[in-house]
Amino acid sequence: MKILTYEVEGRKKVGIWNREESWIYPLEGFAMEYRNMQEVIEGISDSEIQLLNHMAGKDPYEVRGAVPVEQTKILAPIEKPRQDVICLGINYMEHGEESARYKHEDFDGNRPYAIYFSKRVNRCTADKEGIPAHKDMVDSLDYEAELAVIIGRDARGVSREEARKHIFGYSVVNDVSARNIQMRHQQWFFGKSLDGFFPMGPCIVTAEEIEYPPQLGIRSYVNGELRQNSNTGLLIFDIDHVISELSRGMTLKAGTIIAMGTPAGAGMGFEPPKFLKPGDHVCCAIEKIGRIDNPVVE
Repeated sequence: MKILTYEVEGRKKVGIWNREESWIYPLEGFAMEYRNMQEVIEGISDSEIQLLNHMAGKDPYEVRGAVPVEQTKILAPIEKPRQDVICLGINYMEHGEESARYKHEDFDGNRPYAIYFSKRVNRCTADKEGIPAHKDMVDSLDYEAELAVIIGRDARGVSREEARKHIFGYSVVNDVSARNIQMRHQQWFFGKSLDGFFPMGPCIVTAEEIEYPPQLGIRSYVNGELRQNSNTGLLIFDIDHVISELSRGMTLKAGTIIAMGTPAGAGMGFEPPKFLKPGDHVCCAIEKIGRIDNPVVE
């Protein structure tokens, strides 16, 4: 099931795509009074998910409030995360190599521990919405296509074997980064947390739709040029490891977004680097989930 946040006639709603992704069926049409995605994540039952999966195959005339996609505005599925996004750094081996090359460092491929950092996201950027260039402070704007894992119920002290039971679903994100700020401050928080630096969407695919663990093609394009082309099965530290390790010492609340890291092909990985500029269009796509396409704006 693909569940999304959208706006129609000035109202924000949560709904599902029909099988052809040409119509949106509002959850309120099935007597589910969830006001936003956070409420859905925290409250939806397995039986409600089963019902929605079934109803996604119905014709639009059978669903109260069904609306054609072109009459709506698709928003980021989680517009305003309750907490900072948890991110994985250097979680694909080839990206580790290109990152070290950009920083003129050696990379021996030895990764005994995961690298975690947080990203402040006051508001997620929607599909088709602009990524601000922040030209007054950024001279090396970069893109990173990533798989996002959304926690479905609070996780504390979770084993690897139990980790998957705490997943609500998956989405596509672009971990936009200001490389000059990262390099200057010698940490990642500020350079990845500028306003508009977290496109997400176009939907959340609920966990039961994706074979576990996800082994999905992940790609990015800039102005139509393929830049990143990998598979989420190549993660160094997989989802089970991440949820289990983090939950040993912190509670992962329902609605937590975990960005699982990016593969090789980011702008900094080219010689010379291929950074973004106003007017560029960035597309991040993951098999079976969807794609987000964002222009870079002044």
